[in-house]
Amino acid sequence: MEAVAKAVENTSLHDCRDAYAEALEKMAAGDARVCAVINDSLSSAKLKNFKAKYPGRFVNVGIAEQNMVGVGAGLANAGMVPYLCGAACFMTARAMEQVKVDLAYSRSNVRLCGMSPGMAYGQLGPTHHSIEDVAWTRILPNIGVIVPADAVETRAAMLYSLKHEGPLFLRIARMPLPDVHKSGYEFRYGIADVLRWGRDVTLMACGVMVSRALEAAHMLESAGVDARVVNMSTVKPLDRDAVLDAARSTCGIVTAEEGLAAGGLGGAVAEVLAEEHPAPMRILGVRDAFAPTGSAEFLLEHFGLTPGGIRDAALELLEKRR
Repeated sequence: MEAVAKAVENTSLHDCRDAYAEALEKMAAGDARVCAVINDSLSSAKLKNFKAKYPGRFVNVGIAEQNMVGVGAGLANAGMVPYLCGAACFMTARAMEQVKVDLAYSRSNVRLCGMSPGMAYGQLGPTHHSIEDVAWTRILPNIGVIVPADAVETRAAMLYSLKHEGPLFLRIARMPLPDVHKSGYEFRYGIADVLRWGRDVTLMACGVMVSRALEAAHMLESAGVDARVVNMSTVKPLDRDAVLDAARSTCGIVTAEEGLAAGGLGGAVAEVLAEEHPAPMRILGVRDAFAPTGSAEFLLEHFGLTPGGIRDAALELLEKRR
């Protein structure tokens, strides 16, 4: 991450889980409806302080993700605002029917906090990788999907979530990240955040890939290419206007995400372009494969999800436009 940090506002790295936990405690202090439900993941969900402060609003259902979603829906029906906090791989895959029926179909006011998503559990292999979660949740009606880019945005998105009506999936990164936003940043649901304006090509990313897209833009600048960088942290509802503006005012779009290339951010952007303004694009992600076992950094490198990989995709796109 040292190379990535050069092009961002703050070179220190932060755990987004700390920001989410702090925000959840702050919300609970001001709103008695806020409660937490976990799946035997107290440490990884960073909720030891929350449990100590609000034991009456803390539920541990054990390793029972389907039950966790059902409990969350019941709490929401009783007027509470439950935050379901657990490993994204189990929360989505194992409990998808409950997410579909109890949350999406029922429009339950529940927040799914998917912890350690993407390939954060790298060494534990495909059973613990969560590369499908954005694609799965994005296609369900009524659920919003938020993938914060750093600790600052994670905190802001959590604070926003309390006033949101309906189910949300928040993807909380485990990998330490540099801040791409300044302190005091205000999250805007459904609105893309342009971190860098450019006229030649657009780099559109979410989550851990945003800081890498910024570094790729820095590399491209050295090659004489003016790249726009868009943080598309709200994958659903997608900011269609930002996508169309990028398609019309730059030569093409490169999307980058820590997940499947099919169905996630890249798929959402491609749908907009196909319907309204066809434009060249490249979709960077995991392509039709289960990621092998290895560290998160190794796996990102393996799939070309690096500043250099984003740069090369942009240069390839521009070369084909000539």
